[in-house]
Amino acid sequence: MKTAVTFPSAGLRLAGHLYTPDDRIGGRRPAIVVSHPMSGVKEQTAGLYAERLARAGFITLAFDAAYQGESEGEPHLLEDPSHRVEDIKSAVTFLILRDEVDAERIGALGICASGGYVIPAVATDHRIKTVATVSAVDTGSMFREGVGRTQAPEVLQAMLDAAGEARVEEARGEPARLQQIHPDTGEQAMSLGQHTYDGWEYYRTPRGSHPRSANHFVFRSIDLIAQFSAFERIELVSPRPLLMIAGTAAATAYLSREAIEKAAEPKELFWIDGATHVDLYDREEYLPTVIAKLDDFFTAGLGAASSAVPLHGLR
Repeated sequence: MKTAVTFPSAGLRLAGHLYTPDDRIGGRRPAIVVSHPMSGVKEQTAGLYAERLARAGFITLAFDAAYQGESEGEPHLLEDPSHRVEDIKSAVTFLILRDEVDAERIGALGICASGGYVIPAVATDHRIKTVATVSAVDTGSMFREGVGRTQAPEVLQAMLDAAGEARVEEARGEPARLQQIHPDTGEQAMSLGQHTYDGWEYYRTPRGSHPRSANHFVFRSIDLIAQFSAFERIELVSPRPLLMIAGTAAATAYLSREAIEKAAEPKELFWIDGATHVDLYDREEYLPTVIAKLDDFFTAGLGAASSAVPLHGLR
């Protein structure tokens, strides 16, 4: 069952979808926070993963990050890594306050950019007992260095100059300057490479598009993103279990490989053979394997989803 919910995060109200299993087992269950990619909303891949994991027996929460989708925050479409990390922690608080959730069995799942945001959230929030990522991305690295670290240094310097100008424009009362994310056409996207085309094909076609996935971000987000480093303290996740899932054909696969090397045990990097970064968002060729792996991982870390803890005697 899917229920629309709201909860606070650093002074803003976030909109989410709470997924609960359809069986009628009573008591408190393990729960998983599911966080979406940078340009996504809860109705896209995060909601798909949340729904599939709820079928496996977990309570799951997919939500729109601050400034995104149906959540509060102005200027809308600002991408603030620090707030994204706080949103994940606030989602955990929301779940802990739910009668149907076992507060001692909460995990987190981050997809794409949230695969980067979820790591610092878990590193310092011991309420989260286990964490997984799918197609993880460090947005800071991507903006500083480009995909594959092929971006010339002067590109970032020019963007930071423009971000400063954009801040002044907003202070003068002008609308927030926006930056388009995906090209207008498939031909334009393909001319920029397969990775760009894959993102366009998911977000800008009926495959994955959603009216609130706006294809823009506030330009001055760049000076917030550029100072962010997703995996700098990844070793603090230990001794809690870490699973990172990536496609062998993903342009971003090196980020998961490097992150898992820095992490402490217990940890696992699980490869999906032949999959690209965006394939893992929704492709039925790969999704059952990913969900089965996540089910096994969260069951091992949080306990069987079907074994609810009785309500009496807790809290």
